[in-house]
Amino acid sequence: MSTRHIGILAHSAEGSALCYLTATHEGARRLGAYDHPEITMSILPMGPVLPAWERLDLVEINRTLARSAGRLAAAGCDFFVCPDNTAHIALEAPGLVLPLPGLHIAEVVAATAAARGHRRIGLLGTKWTMEGRVYPDAFRRHGLECRVPEPEDRALIDRVIFAELCKGIFRDESRAGYVGIIAGLKAAGCDAVALCCTEIPLLVAPEQSPLPVLDSTRLLGLAAVETALGDRPMPVWRGGPLAD
Repeated sequence: MSTRHIGILAHSAEGSALCYLTATHEGARRLGAYDHPEITMSILPMGPVLPAWERLDLVEINRTLARSAGRLAAAGCDFFVCPDNTAHIALEAPGLVLPLPGLHIAEVVAATAAARGHRRIGLLGTKWTMEGRVYPDAFRRHGLECRVPEPEDRALIDRVIFAELCKGIFRDESRAGYVGIIAGLKAAGCDAVALCCTEIPLLVAPEQSPLPVLDSTRLLGLAAVETALGDRPMPVWRGGPLAD
């Protein structure tokens, strides 16, 4: 069976690895043992880009992301997925044109939320994701409402992501803190929670969450396989703002 070549435009390691494993496992489930679409991943070190994130220097961040996109295109990838929610703030910057089309992670999550009948979604991610427009705009395009935790809870979520999750550290105390925050979102009327830092699903499993979970990492990996097998249309987005 002819399949499309998946490119993984990676930015942080743990979430990218989970997306890759999700795609290979789903490929084997669909195609048979030890089979899956071809996958190429490019990841440049995130450390040198973190100062640019603190300045929200989207031009500098996109230089790094575009280098990886170029490597994926040169490797023959047909499309890319970026398993880094925060990176989509930069990828949506005006003027960016990448050398190959990509699935937009927030659109994948929002479409899934709508299909499952959710209406008000709690959002967990980095401080930039929770305070930015990528997910509120994506949910709005699908007729959904987005809620974020209180400021002190956002600070805890962000600290755990960078001090622990991105380094492969998963602590029970941090899990309990996240679960408590999700419970607060439930009390505020949310009917689902979107785990929109791609490392968070490694800390909080669906059965541990007080709300139904939208796992951005695994949803993106599944969507990549659907696209590779022709069950989902090829994307056309090459970076830049998304039209309403």
